[in-house]
Amino acid sequence: MSRPQQITVLGATGSIGLSTLDVIGRHPERYQVFALSGFTRLSELLALCIRHTPRFAVVPEAGVARALQDDLRAAGLPTRVLVGEEGLCQVASAPEVDAVMAAIVGAAGLRPTLAAVEAGKKILLANKEALVMSGALFMQAVRKSGSVLLPIDSEHNAIFQCMPQDFSRGLGAVGVRRILLTASGGPFRQTPLEELVHVSPEQACAHPNWSMGRKISVDSASMMNKGLELIEACWLFDAKPSQVEVVIHPQSVIHSLVDYIDGSVLAQLGNPDMRTPIANALAWPARIDSGVAPLDLFAIARLDFQAPDEQRFPCLRLARQAAEAGNSAPAMLNAANEVAVAAFLEGRVRYPEIASIIEEVLNLEAVVSVDDLDAVFTADARARELAGQWLRRHGR
Repeated sequence: MSRPQQITVLGATGSIGLSTLDVIGRHPERYQVFALSGFTRLSELLALCIRHTPRFAVVPEAGVARALQDDLRAAGLPTRVLVGEEGLCQVASAPEVDAVMAAIVGAAGLRPTLAAVEAGKKILLANKEALVMSGALFMQAVRKSGSVLLPIDSEHNAIFQCMPQDFSRGLGAVGVRRILLTASGGPFRQTPLEELVHVSPEQACAHPNWSMGRKISVDSASMMNKGLELIEACWLFDAKPSQVEVVIHPQSVIHSLVDYIDGSVLAQLGNPDMRTPIANALAWPARIDSGVAPLDLFAIARLDFQAPDEQRFPCLRLARQAAEAGNSAPAMLNAANEVAVAAFLEGRVRYPEIASIIEEVLNLEAVVSVDDLDAVFTADARARELAGQWLRRHGR
């Protein structure tokens, strides 16, 4: 029997990381944890290290690393603790590693994910910001290294499952007319517009169908998450923004669809549980048990669809504009959104002001070409600076 595949999980303490470790734990003969990283939930990272005995753990700061190393030593574990972005890149590109779960939220996940790509690893991509910020550079690196890129977002994984294997030849060449990205509509799908100004962070984080981190939950409520997924889908499947349509589907049972020119529409269905796309990508092209309950269509009984209202969800409109503009616009969109959402979660801005901040940033800064990673991070930094100026100007 061949040796277990060595897996690095970047963002191990988040919801995607924990779901990944659950799937891995169901198949010890197939998978072994090589490295885990955590950012703030360090007691949880210690518990995961004790359970999965990785060779490495990565934390953001040296002081935290020393404390974790002491705790691991006291537990009798040989796990070595590494620090910061350099440590993340090391465990993402190590020769022993077969696959990397890229689940660090936000711009912080870009460099280590690219390090894994450049090392030719199998990439399980849950960090959508990596493609949003640096799509052309990222896909160029994938093609150059021969890395296998498998999407973990439930929507993109659904599209991947519904596409022909040779979709890289171009959507037209394989008979695809359009991609239909489904969205739950989040907790405010039916909230009167005038009440959105009073929305609290707790309400925004209460997603009706999915269990997610706070930042991505707010993005789901505003549908910025769907906007970022639209941009990501364009890069993953070589689609134009006009070929990607967003459909609100409150039940979150159909995860996305692919519309073919012969009139066929293929959909991937399943219970709203991230272990399904994780298991699909881990074992691809094989199939393994994910621990997810079988879908009971009789219990669901109905499937509903509606078009998104851009007055209710202005972030979706802004994301589509950034997708069409290309170059530096998506990186600036993402950075402005990160600043705005953080301010909202801290109680410094109201929910509708998230879109106001993003729109001002995009209007103030001209779109420029991004020919290397430095240009991407320059655009990112400039957007954060402009978003910060908005906050200061409004006394936040």
